[in-house]
Amino acid sequence: MLKEKEAVIRNAMILLDAFVVSVAFFMAFFIRQHFRVFYTWDLFPSMFVVQDTAVSLSEYLAVFFFLVPLWCILLYLNGMYRALRTKKHLEIVWILIKSAFLVTIIFGAVVFMFKLGFVSRLFFVIFMVVCMFFILAEKIVIFSVMHYLQKRGYNFRTVLIVGTGKRASHFIKRIHDHPEWGFRILGAIDDEPGRGVESVNSVKVIGTLADIPEILHTQATDEVVFVVPRSRLSYMENAIYACETEGVKASIAVDLFDVQIAKAYLTEIDDIPLVTFQTTIAKEWQLFIKRAIDIIISGLSIVLLSPFLLIAAILIKMTSSGPVLFKQLRLGLNGRKFLLYKFRTMYKDAEKELINVNDVSEKDRPEFRKKKIQWMTPIGRVLRKLSLDEFPQLFNVFIGQMSLVGPRPTVPDEVSLYRTWQRRRFSMKPGITCLWQVKGRNKIGFEDWMKLDLEYLDNWSLWLDFKILAKTIPVVLFGIGAY
Repeated sequence: MLKEKEAVIRNAMILLDAFVVSVAFFMAFFIRQHFRVFYTWDLFPSMFVVQDTAVSLSEYLAVFFFLVPLWCILLYLNGMYRALRTKKHLEIVWILIKSAFLVTIIFGAVVFMFKLGFVSRLFFVIFMVVCMFFILAEKIVIFSVMHYLQKRGYNFRTVLIVGTGKRASHFIKRIHDHPEWGFRILGAIDDEPGRGVESVNSVKVIGTLADIPEILHTQATDEVVFVVPRSRLSYMENAIYACETEGVKASIAVDLFDVQIAKAYLTEIDDIPLVTFQTTIAKEWQLFIKRAIDIIISGLSIVLLSPFLLIAAILIKMTSSGPVLFKQLRLGLNGRKFLLYKFRTMYKDAEKELINVNDVSEKDRPEFRKKKIQWMTPIGRVLRKLSLDEFPQLFNVFIGQMSLVGPRPTVPDEVSLYRTWQRRRFSMKPGITCLWQVKGRNKIGFEDWMKLDLEYLDNWSLWLDFKILAKTIPVVLFGIGAY
């Protein structure tokens, strides 16, 4: 119902933000080029703190065409353009801070990798300050004006509600609770005449299904929303046809099933509309970016860490008999089986000895850890303590069987012992690190581990992945929770 209108507003705001960032860029360049003017005001000590620059604007154009889209993309990914009608000022500030931080990190990495020595650090600082101030001022003004106009009754849409049940009542309440959405309810239609219903949540019933054509003829109506039980959908055909004839938009509420976790969204196959229920909140473009990040980081890591991987392989081979890599069958996305790679940290045939140790039921017991430690090689204990044995999983990530961040992959034999609610962790690709890794690893019991995986699924975002990756670094360096 709001999707199309918000899409137009969202695109317009993205273009406006691109314009604002562009203005900030050229203003920052101008200030940097004439920065010594400020010395006449004695704002800085009379010394050559800032050196003169002879860089021309044409040299900065490549930076311009990188920074403007980068700002817009990160604002989009961090949710600046979602829920436009209900955005709070503090939300805007927080999104702006996160986006600015990521712009700084990404642009700093680009400058370092491509050795863009001509880019002035002072220019970048000025640009970020001006850009944040301009975007914040623009957003506060726009959202404040939008909310004010909508609450005053301007820019509203007149809606006719078909339905008198609990769902219709709840729908009407949501509209009443949010005047800033800009909807005005014309009235309600009784889809089951004869029950004597006169109003729904203070909205007057103004007719039956048969009265809809006359209502559309005599009263200005922007949209008709059908909020009726599943059993009544077959009776709506003539009413929907009346809306079609009059050229009035008709929408059908599709919360027809009482799902507890899954989110509903609309899609289609060969023009056949489908209502899909999915538990993971990730969208296809987000998963595409996540996969691209996995390929880039795992690929670069494999190249940069190849000397270490070679040294570790030699040490493992020299200190104990057996293969360098430990391969184990694991379950990935939606139960797909794949071979997981790790550096071998135990003596040969340890797996046969430990095969009867059940990670699910015995993981929290001291005997579990003690038995495993007894079978570890000296070099294996070091690798395990620092989580270096996990590095070969970068190959699993690179070929697409795993992700950098996600629930840890499971041994197939353990799955039969899972409770039903725990199986939802398979709805996302397994990862090298996860919330369990950064919140204590082996110090956390199995039950809490599963809850952390579901917490990750229910709150997933690219920003959450970034935070988990950042927190993994100190966990690995200090061996927190490892044994």
